[in-house]
Amino acid sequence: MKKKILTISLALILLLSLVVGCGKKDDKDTAKDTEDKKEEVVEKKDDADKEEASEEAVEEDSAEEATDAESAEEAEPAEASDALKIVIVSSPSGVDDGSFNQDNYLGILNFIKNHPDSTVEDIRETEVENSVATASSVVGDYDVIVTPGFQFAGISMAAVDNPDKFFILVDSFPTNVDDLNAGVEFPGEAEYPNIYAMQFKEQEAGFLAGVAAALETKSGKVAVVNGIAYPSNVNYQYGFEAGVAYAVKHFEATAEVVEIPSRAGTDVTGADVGGNYIGDFADEVGGKQIGEDLLKEGVDIMLVAAGGSGNGVFTAVKEHGDAMVIGCDVDQFDDGVIGDKNIILTSVLKVMNLNVERQLEAIANGTFAGKNEVLGADSDSVDYVKAEGRHQLSDDTLEKLEDVLAKIKDGTIVPPGNFTEDTVENFKGLD
Repeated sequence: MKKKILTISLALILLLSLVVGCGKKDDKDTAKDTEDKKEEVVEKKDDADKEEASEEAVEEDSAEEATDAESAEEAEPAEASDALKIVIVSSPSGVDDGSFNQDNYLGILNFIKNHPDSTVEDIRETEVENSVATASSVVGDYDVIVTPGFQFAGISMAAVDNPDKFFILVDSFPTNVDDLNAGVEFPGEAEYPNIYAMQFKEQEAGFLAGVAAALETKSGKVAVVNGIAYPSNVNYQYGFEAGVAYAVKHFEATAEVVEIPSRAGTDVTGADVGGNYIGDFADEVGGKQIGEDLLKEGVDIMLVAAGGSGNGVFTAVKEHGDAMVIGCDVDQFDDGVIGDKNIILTSVLKVMNLNVERQLEAIANGTFAGKNEVLGADSDSVDYVKAEGRHQLSDDTLEKLEDVLAKIKDGTIVPPGNFTEDTVENFKGLD
């Protein structure tokens, strides 16, 4: 396993073309789910739209008052308000994707349930390269701008120009505006008082999946399928591999991780990370092919972290009839239904909705603080599905997973990630 220890330049992150959510629902089903949720807040939008015109001129004037990074860093965000005008800009899929974007949107809807005078608009930008421009163009119309995905790192420019607005950035840290203005070739990251940016320890979720797969496999062969070898996907991969190694050593599980050499991934530094990479987040045909290839190798449990490509893996497993999938990011149990059966063993969770809601609450009550944070199990931001009727884990596996989760939370186990010092073969908690 090749590993490198380094800080990733935000310039690399800006090249990432897709969010790294896991397999999504069909558009027809997820659109209905989202529309049902949106009915709770749509009535509140009409009054807000009427107020918008009278406020527009004032907002444009205030946006021009802070035009450089220094003045923005000294400025304070707007005063707390219980009634917030919120926009979520998603790209390239929308808030009905059944996965990454929809989970962020759910956090907004949950906030509005408790603050019914607040409103939300969702904007979908299908062209990834226009993501930041689209979000920046609507800043003046809202109090809070929510931007899920690596491709929104450059939203920091809009935040500097609009210090009275609040920004919630998910899965990326903001680009350093001073570096951008200075023409630095590889701009770094920075914190801003009006941006709360969150990333996640996907390797912890992957670890839980690896333990579960190793304990539940009947063939003794398991695998992880990814979209593209972006850092978050490699985190899932390394965490999964480490979880299998832990279960073999500590729980006497019999399992090996299967990799197809021709499907090895290359991370953002150019390093070969192995694994099973489809090479895309929107290639269902490619996903199905790699799923079928792994099934032919005897794999009977797969963690699928491949965005829309994961739908193809799901299809392959459903057609096979004797294998299971571990979902990721969100609870994907409903996506596993096939007749009176279900292919989902469990799902590992990156709890975005809770953290989006927390930041909206902080804005509403005046405790918001701009910062960059990496979130994990210790803040209930990484977990797995254990609710009755939403998984197919044995009682013994559930008991062991709870033990493992507790050790991750207290630091006894520290799963390796793409750019951590530890490796799959040598990480804290393995010995």
